[in-house]
Amino acid sequence: MTQKELHNQRLVNEANARALHHLTRRHFLKESAMGLGALAMGALLGGCGGGKEELAQTPFDAAHPLAPKLPLFPGKAKSVIYLHMAGAPSQLELFDYKPALMKLDGQDCPQSLLEGKRFAFIRGVPKMLGPQAAFKQRGQSGAWVSDHMPHLASVADEVSFLKAVTTDQFNHGPAQLLMHTGSARLGRPSIGSWATYGLGTENQNLPGFVVLTSGGKFPDAGKSVWGSGFLPSVYQGVQCRSEGDPVLFIQDPAGMDRDLRKASIDAINEVNRQQYAEYQDPEILSRISQYEMAYKMQISVPDVMNINDEPQYIHDMYGTQPGKSCYANNVLLARKLVEKGVRFVQLFDWGWDSHGTDSNLAIDVGFINKCRQVDKATTALLLDLKQRGLLEDTLVVWGGEFGRTPMMENREGKQNPFKGRDHHVEAFTIWMAGGGIKRGTSYGETDEIGYSAISGKTTAFDIQATILNQLGFDHEQFTYQFQGRPFRLTDVHGRVIEEIIA
Repeated sequence: MTQKELHNQRLVNEANARALHHLTRRHFLKESAMGLGALAMGALLGGCGGGKEELAQTPFDAAHPLAPKLPLFPGKAKSVIYLHMAGAPSQLELFDYKPALMKLDGQDCPQSLLEGKRFAFIRGVPKMLGPQAAFKQRGQSGAWVSDHMPHLASVADEVSFLKAVTTDQFNHGPAQLLMHTGSARLGRPSIGSWATYGLGTENQNLPGFVVLTSGGKFPDAGKSVWGSGFLPSVYQGVQCRSEGDPVLFIQDPAGMDRDLRKASIDAINEVNRQQYAEYQDPEILSRISQYEMAYKMQISVPDVMNINDEPQYIHDMYGTQPGKSCYANNVLLARKLVEKGVRFVQLFDWGWDSHGTDSNLAIDVGFINKCRQVDKATTALLLDLKQRGLLEDTLVVWGGEFGRTPMMENREGKQNPFKGRDHHVEAFTIWMAGGGIKRGTSYGETDEIGYSAISGKTTAFDIQATILNQLGFDHEQFTYQFQGRPFRLTDVHGRVIEEIIA
């Protein structure tokens, strides 16, 4: 081989090496897995499938992933505010009135309630615990609401109560994941991600999916509970704060003005565009969109997240504390966000795990304090949305990840120092309002002590299917292709709860 041929061969080898360098392990695995998956699927199906209607799938516009899209059919809700009480509030002190349970207060729990059952902490034979609240029937609907929620009681006719919700997860993290992602395991997209994937958002200067937290801690499932899973990352929830900067690093660093920030983003995105031209990876376009969104958010987010300019009567109505991190501030922010066109607002309020291990977690002390913290603001949200004409197309959901037991918790077979209830999977209450949901309705029933659902049983999948239905999606047809098959939020479960739809 001549010297020139050797030189040319070396150049070819170097070019091949550079190409291989850009083929990352993740890229290789992705490409080869899809190829092998397609071969395997083709072999399994043997060319069958003609004539069956394909599952509907929202097209992904990588260049404009958050552009408004039409649902599969006209939905009655345009946006969702999901108020999750992390830790699981006791339905027996709020909405599921059981006078028969009071008669059993202090008695040994019957063996029939313990045999073959699994509890998070109860061991041995616990004592029964009667309701630690006074109940009254409220409004024209006659819904039972306890005195722990006096403000919410005044708007009971706006609400639809699901009294017989069940789950199969008795630990917080998996139960929260199941409620919000349709799976107790990590890796699935949250319902807020599905909503923004399907509908985009009406305000291109704000995220389509915003997350607010209160109570001092994240939910046990962590940030995965608002993650985008296998959906493009642009659909994951963006956490905002009601204290300090609304989003971390939203301010320009020292020495960098807005023009320089824009020039930096333009330069980064030019590199991204070149990468996309070479590899055609849609995630690169999502990255471009996220950089551009971050730039827009510097102007739009501080404005919408500022509650100081709200009139005094609104602050009085919600019980807000401007400048602080609290539930009331976040609920007011949720109203402002949907008013500005945000598609899905997820609020997590930590501190509802009423085990009775200390006074803060006592069903007759800390639990009552938590009720006081959320009652006024939650009620104000419904009234405020209604007076602005937003409640009819904003779906509000309130609840936890499971319920609480009718018996008192006794860790290691010993009664806890304060009154408390263990995790309970067989019955709890969630309510919905607005967004095409029937007003003043109660669906589902538990037995005389609130232990098990006896009629109108619903699951997390049913709630998810109903939320998607109100947004205009058939949960069985709304899918995303991943790992060779169509995935959906409700997996292979769920039904729309037609009984609560107006």
